[in-house]
Parts: sequence; C-alpha cells; structure tokens
Amino acid sequence: MKKMMLGLMAIPAFCLSVSAQTKLFDGKTTKGWHTYLKQEVTGWKVVDGALQLDPAAQGHGDLVTDGEYENYELTLEWNITKEGNSGIIFGVHEDPEFGATYLTGMEMQVLDNKDASDNKKENHLAGSLYDMIAPSKDVCKPAGEWNKVKLRKKDGQLTFWLNGTQIVDIKMGSDEWNKALADSKFKNWKGFAQYPKGHIALQDHGHLVSYRNIKLKEL
Repeated sequence: MKKMMLGLMAIPAFCLSVSAQTKLFDGKTTKGWHTYLKQEVTGWKVVDGALQLDPAAQGHGDLVTDGEYENYELTLEWNITKEGNSGIIFGVHEDPEFGATYLTGMEMQVLDNKDASDNKKENHLAGSLYDMIAPSKDVCKPAGEWNKVKLRKKDGQLTFWLNGTQIVDIKMGSDEWNKALADSKFKNWKGFAQYPKGHIALQDHGHLVSYRNIKLKEL
C-alpha cells in the first residue's frame, strides 16, 4: 500500500490536466487585441489599468482578441458611464463578409440599466444573452461602478454570472435556444451563432466604457 501511494504522489505536475487562466489583457498595453477588420487598435486605449473606449476617437470600432477560442471560461470586470451601452461578444467570425462582430457573435449585454435607452426589454438588460435570454435577476451595479463577469462556453452550453450570481444558462441547439432564436432579431441572420470557435469582442456602442482583469481559461 505504501508503495502504491508513493507512486501516485510521484506523478509529475505537468501530467495533470489542469487548465490555467491566461491574461488576455496585460493591464498596460493593447497587445493581443485589434479593432475588428483592422490590423491595429483604433479608438481604444489603456487608462488606469483598463481598456477604455474613447467615443470621440477617429476610426474606432469593436475591439477583438487576436486569438480564437471555443470552450472556455472568461472572466472580466466592466464599468460603464451613465446611459452607456456596450457588450461582450463571443464566437465572432472575422471576415469582410460580416461588417460587424454582432452579425456572427452572441452578446452578453453591458448596460446602464437605469438610464440607457436600450433598457425597455428584459432581454436587453445587463447580463442578458442579448435579445434572446433575459437575466434571471437584476444584479447589475449602477453606472460608474465595476461589475464582475464570468462567462462559460462549453460544448454549446452557455452560462453567465454577473457579480457572483448565475443569471443565464442555456444550451445552443436546444428547444429553449431554438425558440429564443426564432423570437429574436437574429432569426434570419445566416452567420449568427454558426461558428463554434471565434474571437471575443468588446463592443463600441459609442459610449465611454472600460474593461479590466480580462482572463480566459480554456476548457
């Protein structure tokens, strides 16, 4: 028995299949990111350790990861100004055929729930799977405060947490998914949610928004 236990203890750490978190943003530069359909970053800058959109900048647009991902847990924090609107868009297929990230990617909404103009429908509120699934509970903090996100995508199962509370859980291709899609504006969009592996985007919706502590663990 002792020999068996010693043998188990001797297994090298690198043999254990534990996936570590990777920083997608180093807190200092825009390395690892580019503006959608461009080679460089435009309209976004690093301010106080956060990626921040400057709505007044020339040629701005959605910021996307250089890498593409399929199964993962994404964690980050966001902070939006009064009346602000943005989003975390994932499963993005970058191709000139699709002029915007949201034509292929799904979105976890980022919003000032109190004063943004797009706060009239529950499935448009912060934390929703935009225009498809409303958050089960409104746990969004007010404009100007940091909100913590965990977004899990595993074999088509989408699970969202906001500020520690699970608010969305749905399986792509399920009856619930098909109904939500049929009731959404995306129902006839040929590229929407069709790419299992894709970029992750931070949306430029014309409002000042900041993102920080952006980390990803591949599953």
